[in-house]
Amino acid sequence: MRTDREDLKPEVEAYLNRIGYEGPLDGSYEALALLQEQHLHTVPYENLDILNGVPLSLDIKRLRHKIVERRRGGYCFELNALFGWLLRQLGYPVTDYVARFWRDETELPPKRRHHVLKVEAEGVSYLCDVGVGGIVPRRPVRLAEKLEQPQGEELYAMERDPLFGWVLSEKHHGSWRRIYSFTEEPQLPKDFVMASFWCEHSPESIFKKDAMVAIRTREGRNSVSGKEFKLFTPEGVRTFVPENDAAYKEALLKYFGIPSE
Repeated sequence: MRTDREDLKPEVEAYLNRIGYEGPLDGSYEALALLQEQHLHTVPYENLDILNGVPLSLDIKRLRHKIVERRRGGYCFELNALFGWLLRQLGYPVTDYVARFWRDETELPPKRRHHVLKVEAEGVSYLCDVGVGGIVPRRPVRLAEKLEQPQGEELYAMERDPLFGWVLSEKHHGSWRRIYSFTEEPQLPKDFVMASFWCEHSPESIFKKDAMVAIRTREGRNSVSGKEFKLFTPEGVRTFVPENDAAYKEALLKYFGIPSE
């Protein structure tokens, strides 16, 4: 396992620079956790290309161009595909899974429409995910049943369901609720194409309805729903709606690092 950057490919170095990562590259859990945290703090979750009718691609070279070179964000199929590529380049064993998203659903979720990663570090399996717009673990979650795993003020646990496989849950107002579930059937890159196509084009897709933008910050998180911006800090929530398109684009750049193009 490498311990410095001397032999990194230029595209890997560019990715690490994009997320501002200056930590160790020794294959450890701590390095993995720092990579995930840094990614969540620098690369936004966003569906703006879908809303604007810009075709998506899950090709790694095109994803690097969009997210690394153009400094854009993306949604789960883009973000976790590229993050998985980075981890493999750094020597981590990675397995891709497709997940069923439960949060905010009142009934059985109709689609498996989320991409997640199992990553091995120091002989232990972890769930890694940089592709959710809401609150999710900043650091990898150990794949261990019913082990409560605190992350700051948040608390997570993995459980086993006989039908849905692994289930990631969060403690919310004193009770546990599901975020998403996945079975351990490895997925190939082409296996995500159909699910991503549905999210991109179906009239039923939530990604077609309104702008969704989010990023973690050191103080909390920032989000956009439609035209409304919300900035979450320990002091409270600041909400505002930009007065025009120019102000909207300026706010995207200021609070999410998304450049106008």
